[in-house]
Amino acid sequence: MPDPVRRDAPLAPAVVRAEIDHGRAELVGDPERPLAWTLLVNGTAQSHVDLADPEHLEFEYVRRMGHVVDTIAPPTEPVRAVHLGGGAWTLPRYVAATRPGSPQLVVELDAALIDLVAARLPADGTGIDVTSGDARARLATLPASSADLLVLDVFAGARTPAHLTSAEFVADVRRVLAPGGVYVANVADGGALEFARGQIATAAAHFPETAVIAAPDLLSGRRFGNLVLVASDRPLPVADLTRRTAGDPFRARVLAGPAVARLARGAAVRHDRSTTPSPVPPPGFFGQ
Repeated sequence: MPDPVRRDAPLAPAVVRAEIDHGRAELVGDPERPLAWTLLVNGTAQSHVDLADPEHLEFEYVRRMGHVVDTIAPPTEPVRAVHLGGGAWTLPRYVAATRPGSPQLVVELDAALIDLVAARLPADGTGIDVTSGDARARLATLPASSADLLVLDVFAGARTPAHLTSAEFVADVRRVLAPGGVYVANVADGGALEFARGQIATAAAHFPETAVIAAPDLLSGRRFGNLVLVASDRPLPVADLTRRTAGDPFRARVLAGPAVARLARGAAVRHDRSTTPSPVPPPGFFGQ
């Protein structure tokens, strides 16, 4: 006969599967958090959301983006935010919880994914407006100086599309940001960081202030991972970001000023005619 079931044994995670416009989505329940789910699209982990605690950020790079959100304005002050790339709207939920009243626009290419997330992981009453469309095309329709925070976190097949990695794209980001606004981008790379270095150089061509937040072993080329690129036309809160990332369970380094310039030294600015998507991640990365 089978072994008796232990009452304290963790339950198998619940899984919701659905066909979406660009493949297949899965929502996998978190056995340690009763109302938390991980979203995977075509096998790639995209988001983690805790409906009971929207301030909980599970993924390393999203926690670092959260530190940026915490430092760009006085605590609880609303900000106008644009998020290119939706997933399960993790960071928009965090902004809504920590900065109530913030008007936010989320742009997600996959309309069926939006419907799935809205049905299974609703964010009603948070002020988050979600729309379907291509990130760059939608960005081009936004008024100048209409955002205080603009976040790029778009992946297609585990890669950031090429048209979101060019100087022409960053120029439109700069147009949409208000004076003092902050651009935050999720940049995936590894090894010699050739792609990331090009992204830093490209951002620096339009913003006088840039910083990079990343784990030390990623910066040294020992593994693939996510760097958070931050750019603005005003001085960045480097000291505060350094304190927050040093105290985070996933410790990271903050490079700014001469340090980030050294990292990007010799890298060419990417343009529409020559840019490429982010590198293909190694097998098993991003939950594949």
